[in-house]
Amino acid sequence: MAGPAASHGNKRFLIFFDFDETIVDENSDDAVVQAAPGRKLPGWLKDSYRPGHYNEHMQRVLAYMAEQGVPEDTIRSAIEKIPASPGILALFQYMRAHPKDFEAVLVSDANTYFIEAWLRRAGARQLFHKIFTNPASFDGGGRLVLRPHHSHGCARCPENLCKQEVVRDYLAQRAQERGCPFQRVFYVGDGANDFCPLLALGPMDTAFPRRNYPVHKLIVEAQEARPSVFKPAVVPWSSGEDVVNHVKRLLEER
Repeated sequence: MAGPAASHGNKRFLIFFDFDETIVDENSDDAVVQAAPGRKLPGWLKDSYRPGHYNEHMQRVLAYMAEQGVPEDTIRSAIEKIPASPGILALFQYMRAHPKDFEAVLVSDANTYFIEAWLRRAGARQLFHKIFTNPASFDGGGRLVLRPHHSHGCARCPENLCKQEVVRDYLAQRAQERGCPFQRVFYVGDGANDFCPLLALGPMDTAFPRRNYPVHKLIVEAQEARPSVFKPAVVPWSSGEDVVNHVKRLLEER
């Protein structure tokens, strides 16, 4: 933690965000199905999903949509229509009003095309210093081609993305670039794959799990089973305003 003589820059807070059902109030992979013929997928395609291989499944979904002639603007429109989660835009507004206090990073198992399209439509792209997700772009044939973010050795996470590895690498890289670590680290998420990165946080940091969503339940189970393993403070949220209120208090106490 930064000492009393530390500069304002040393006291910056880092906020990691998930995307699906955290920033947006739906799963973007489900929302894009609204652009498919009949607004649904054929049974054989839905049944092709294998646990732990969701990225592969979405590659097949996007290939199917291209085969059915679904154009890019229809896909983009389906993504742009996803509503923001309650209070998230208020949280973004608060961060925008305090640019020297926060650095924001997005870590998601969605993809670059969906995330960039939604953030730009919402006027929030400039808030994020970095986005870590699965690469996706349209090829010459009109297909949105999806690739895995990376490979890793974590048995807890899907094969294409371990968010803890991303968080640890980013913290190390930015500490070296800045010459000091962030004063506090926050993580705002909802899903089961948001639990692994929380294990990289320390006792001065805060986990913001969406209330009664999978990551909240996993945290409760972990705290009951092995209290010493889970180090960050836990502040469940139902609205982004809950995050604002907690972060505002920490800023005032700094």
